[in-house]
Amino acid sequence: MILESVENGLLIWPTVEENGVTRPKKHSELSATEAIQAECDVKATNIILQGLPPEVYAL
Repeated sequence: MILESVENGLLIWPTVEENGVTRPKKHSELSATEAIQAECDVKATNIILQGLPPEVYAL
């Protein structure tokens, strides 16, 4: 799933409408598949960030 995140982009968080207001779903409201995808997206992002030189963070 990490490779899928890199190849296809990050999960677009589903939204839910409450009282006429649309908001992104909370992590606890995601389906099992969506939750796994979200966790893999975070892992993929962390792996990429770990490979960046420290100078990038000083911008």
